Amino acid sequence: MTMTATQLQAATGCSPQSAGLWLEAINAACEQYQINTPYRMAAFLGQVGVESDALTAVVENLNYSAAGLLSTFPTHFDADLAASYARQPVKIANRVYASRMGNGDEASGDGWVFRGRGLIQITGRANYTSCGEAIGMDLVNAPQLLEIPSAAAMSAGWYWFAHGCNALADAGKLQGVTRAINGGLNGYARRLALYGAGVKALA
Repeated sequence: MTMTATQLQAATGCSPQSAGLWLEAINAACEQYQINTPYRMAAFLGQVGVESDALTAVVENLNYSAAGLLSTFPTHFDADLAASYARQPVKIANRVYASRMGNGDEASGDGWVFRGRGLIQITGRANYTSCGEAIGMDLVNAPQLLEIPSAAAMSAGWYWFAHGCNALADAGKLQGVTRAINGGLNGYARRLALYGAGVKALA
């Protein structure tokens, strides 16, 4: 099924202008990755709507205050360290994403280069590598490609499909979908609300 701009607005909470910008790219991603029933689409778009702040953000914002660092990344910062990293996104990314997800250590700079991008915030060298191979783009050497609507949407479709979210959506397991996308249940109430609006609009 192909969605309309009005349906996309309902399911993501985006503006009419954003719907116009993203509609073609998201429809292409849904077709490619079998996100092709009202329930799959509503679940996918509800997640995308939260992860991308209603289709307005395709690059992770790491401009945290000291308090924000302590609450968001408590295992990476104590009070003194948080104060020295606050409001320095490059340093923050390089610390919190160091030596995991295929990244090098903090000094490598991989954390910042491979910070979250796309509609579902692909993060880490390993994910950029796998995603790039799947969608036919050299994301390791040109990570900024994930900021382009076509690639940002396709990368979200790839991540969704690769993590078994179609089956979770078919079973109505919205918490499972959210954990697969987010790693936790951050913003779950909003995801659930968008899902409900999406089902109503798409069914």
